[in-house]
Amino acid sequence: MEAAELIWNSWENGKKIETLPDSIMPYSRNEAYKIQEQIEVLSKNTIVGWKIAATSKDGQNHIGVSGPLAGRIFKEKVTNPNSTIALGYNKMAVAEPEFAFKIGSLIKPNKTLFSVEEVMELVDTLHIAIEFPDSRFNNFSSVGELNLIADNACADQFVISLPIEKDWKNIDFSNFKLSISNSKFSYQGIGSNVLGDPRVALTWLVNELSKNNIVLEKDMIISTGTCSKPIPIEAGDIVNANFGELGEISVNLI
Repeated sequence: MEAAELIWNSWENGKKIETLPDSIMPYSRNEAYKIQEQIEVLSKNTIVGWKIAATSKDGQNHIGVSGPLAGRIFKEKVTNPNSTIALGYNKMAVAEPEFAFKIGSLIKPNKTLFSVEEVMELVDTLHIAIEFPDSRFNNFSSVGELNLIADNACADQFVISLPIEKDWKNIDFSNFKLSISNSKFSYQGIGSNVLGDPRVALTWLVNELSKNNIVLEKDMIISTGTCSKPIPIEAGDIVNANFGELGEISVNLI
């Protein structure tokens, strides 16, 4: 619980952590996810979904890891499009355009891996999203993946759209192009940046939770990771993510 307290207090007061003491350092993914669970309890926040960090090479380089990490999305950190977000203590200062899927059924841990086809059968709705990640560690690119999992996989704030009404079941997500921009930058993205396909990333998340004996509750929204290089942001920006035929979402930053 001490690790969770350190991380949650940092999240709340903005004072970054240099490192977790050796005595409370997680030494496995399972231990790190248990710290996440303790943060959820301490924060009294409500989990509404999961995020995946480091599904792209740019994302992995940004936080210094070799593969994806899962983290909880809290209801209190989710904002509707066309609203205003206070960046607060956010030091990472980037925005990321992402596909998100809402799961229509409870998924219990399984001894065998779920396939992409099995997981997509359980998806209820598609959403488009912008993530504003952050870490409670001062040097987040050097603390390693177990500390970053304990740090809720660098989760912070999200903008998530209403369900996409367009028929999306036959979309080629791997080749789907999109963009994210503010007044200074405009980055192009593509679905293949997310483990080759956002549906593959979603399946990774389902299997990661299953392997760590975590139940994926019905109606959870999973944001599958950034489709573009993270765009630098600052207070005063209007950030816009354009997903072409699926629509676009914007948010004001203060």
